[in-house]
Amino acid sequence: MLDILFPKLHKEGYRFLAISAAITFILLLISNFLGLISFVLTIWVYYFFRDPEKFPINDENYLISPADGTVSQISEINGPAELGLENKKFTRVSIFMNVFNCHVNRIPCSGKISKIFYKSGKYINASLDKASEENERNYILMNNNDGDKIVLVQIAGLIARRIVCDAKENDENKQGDRFGIIRFGSRVDLYFENYQLMVQKRQKTIGGETIIAKKK
Repeated sequence: MLDILFPKLHKEGYRFLAISAAITFILLLISNFLGLISFVLTIWVYYFFRDPEKFPINDENYLISPADGTVSQISEINGPAELGLENKKFTRVSIFMNVFNCHVNRIPCSGKISKIFYKSGKYINASLDKASEENERNYILMNNNDGDKIVLVQIAGLIARRIVCDAKENDENKQGDRFGIIRFGSRVDLYFENYQLMVQKRQKTIGGETIIAKKK
């Protein structure tokens, strides 16, 4: 019960929580009303950076969701040119995270990361399709244990101003491992091949747990 009420905090959140708490203390000395508003915002900051334990299926026949949020788009599309995959077809599932979702990102399947590429860009609404091409984003290319290419793209949103990627090239990861966080409203795109889609548009997802696709 305590883990639900007081989940673990992601390391990126400590600084923001400390700043928010300090502002709340100062405002309480000035005005109870302003202090109360700031206190509510401090609680929101805490829950934004929450990092609860997740329970992946641990089955290589499935891809699990890389993020908490809502499936905003599903499409058959060429891979990202930034990774040299523009001539290869993938299924892309886009998951939009609003400011109330947990923003810690998870690895969808076990495998090895072969390339990471960061690209600066705009900060338009991450739920829009053009965000995949115009917004600040971070590409992660990995191969699952069968050699299939899996692409993860962290995309900054309208409010988000920082993408954090803890993964490194040549890392070996297990399904459900944390690989980063995006601050304050954002999106993660998952590209895959040789899997059968198992979600639909507007479906809610839980990062590290919801099944996105099954091996064909």
